[in-house]
Amino acid sequence: MSADAEVSADAGTRAGAGTRAGAGTRAVVPCRACLSGEDLDWLGGRSVSVALDLPTTVEVFPATAGGTDRTDAGSWAAEVWAFLRDRLPALPDGPPPAVRVGSDAPAASGLSSSTALIVALFEAYLAAHRAAGDVPVGTVTRWAYEFEFAVFNGGGMDQVAVVEGGALLLEGRTTGLPAILERTAFPADWTLLVVDSATAKSTGDHIRTVRAQVAADDPALAEYMAGTDATSEEVWKALVGRDLTGLGNAMSRAHVAMRDLQRMSTPLLEDLRELALARVGLPLKLSGAGGGGALVGVCPAEEAEATAARLRSALHGRHPDVRVLPARAAGRRTPGA
Repeated sequence: MSADAEVSADAGTRAGAGTRAGAGTRAVVPCRACLSGEDLDWLGGRSVSVALDLPTTVEVFPATAGGTDRTDAGSWAAEVWAFLRDRLPALPDGPPPAVRVGSDAPAASGLSSSTALIVALFEAYLAAHRAAGDVPVGTVTRWAYEFEFAVFNGGGMDQVAVVEGGALLLEGRTTGLPAILERTAFPADWTLLVVDSATAKSTGDHIRTVRAQVAADDPALAEYMAGTDATSEEVWKALVGRDLTGLGNAMSRAHVAMRDLQRMSTPLLEDLRELALARVGLPLKLSGAGGGGALVGVCPAEEAEATAARLRSALHGRHPDVRVLPARAAGRRTPGA
């Protein structure tokens, strides 16, 4: 089966169907939390992702609009445009269209906000230039993966997670996109709490370190891979079975493996976890790797606001810059819409 078919075998949607907003064309893409399985999307093994309704929005404006800032997408606006023009000669010559970008997700936090921006640029550009032809969703996912792989040399969990939405059990591969083993709807009566540590992670540095471990046959990495693959199965069973206590316990085990075997955590993140558990009774797990970023936990939706308020009170005495963001899960999506 091709990578396109594996990612979108039953999606039945196409990129390039963006919404019109005034003079512009808009794409809205969620971010994602990893509940278990960091790095297994490219090392091999199972991982669990959940799309979060902390979206990134890219609005593309026609050249006649004038004066619209392109800089809020950084250099990626021009780089994604060049990437697409190499593959779609029907796109017009010249610089990329003007764009406006907004995001509810904290940056450099392990929630794949950068992937959401890249995918939103792909979708918005394609929607704004329908003359270039419809592009299958699986192709957009693969292109986004190839675009980021050239920068970070990492895996494809993020691209699959933000394009597809929902909760996914993925099977990683050493090359190419991970396969979707199973899907489920995240329980509507659960809410995810994101604890933004206000410290940026470094994805590139982390991936270089892990690739060196692969080359050296590091036994700690082998132990991490085997244990975390099993933990991902436990996380998925708890998610499908609507077992909130079991989910928190399994996510905690996933975090401990990240910390003890792969040194992905930091003293700050550990202090945040200890405070959350001692003061609020909420287990937290680091989402993403790289020595910073965000922790995530899950609580009953009816208790989310009260739990978030208690968590802020518990954390802010020592860590006033930390933010607590309640987030709904984002369901399965129609890319570009």
